[in-house]
Amino acid sequence: MQSGISASQELVSQFNTLLSSDSHFGLLATIRSEKLEPLELLTSPASSSFASNVDSLLKPHIKPNEALYIILRRYPSTPALVGVTYVPDTAPIRQKMLFASTERSLVRELGTEHFRETFFATTPDELTPAGFDKHDAHSAIAAPLTEEEKSLGDVKRAEQEAGQGTALREIHLSQNLATPIAEDALAALKELGEESGRSLVMLKINPQSESVELVPESAAPQSIGELLQTISPTEPRFTFYRFAHTHNGVDESPLLFFYTCPASPGTKAIKYRMMYPLMKRAVLTIAEKEAGLQPTKKFEVEEVDEISEQSVLDELHPRLEVKKAFGRPKRPGR
Repeated sequence: MQSGISASQELVSQFNTLLSSDSHFGLLATIRSEKLEPLELLTSPASSSFASNVDSLLKPHIKPNEALYIILRRYPSTPALVGVTYVPDTAPIRQKMLFASTERSLVRELGTEHFRETFFATTPDELTPAGFDKHDAHSAIAAPLTEEEKSLGDVKRAEQEAGQGTALREIHLSQNLATPIAEDALAALKELGEESGRSLVMLKINPQSESVELVPESAAPQSIGELLQTISPTEPRFTFYRFAHTHNGVDESPLLFFYTCPASPGTKAIKYRMMYPLMKRAVLTIAEKEAGLQPTKKFEVEEVDEISEQSVLDELHPRLEVKKAFGRPKRPGR
């Protein structure tokens, strides 16, 4: 999901200055008043190395609880820049969500052709000379491809994309917020709203395209227990389920919404955990505006096993407390 936040003219101007002069080492940016704004243009001493510039110029700006966009001149030939989205674990939740959902907009508006690579960092140690070396070591695990191998890979990817045939539609939720959603996902939500339609729609976020996609499911679950077996225990999911059951002799089929976000380790999981809370509101808004869906109950948990059929029934049909009448105490001697 993209937040709709765009680059200010001042940021674009300072970025162009960074590109035009080798004396500038980097550019720091942040989000302020719903805009991408520059913080500081870093100028490096003559003949200084990348490592020494990281220590002397970048390090003073890295805080343990404040997110930051970092653009550094690292390579002698074009594309010469590396883009780092620094989002520490201790940063405010809203800041985490905004920085994660705006990273692609920043790179796209400044020009993807200027960036050789982009990556996320969550600790100050990753932004030291040793941290960059460690990142390089991980990136170098894959052997370099020949031009012929690259071309073959491009062809295979194109064939896969054509085979999938997933069309996207961008839903504008507000002036500054637009969400790409796969057409089959939107169609599934609409079918869920029909009287004899499907009973389950499960959605996920594609971290590359930041779009909402439909998770293919097998047979429709007949109970909460069967539903829980279909929800991923390792990746976040948005699940809409029409729970058909009988209560006190009455057939009911309320629409339930489950947001599960397992606490899995790894960089991918960190980005998920930043993107999904912001996307949750957008998914619910799309479901309501585009498909007329209004869940009776919403459940938000980390792990799937935190949900049970009994806990769902308790939420849907809370037990009424029976108040006992006040009993006057017996008089002494009676």
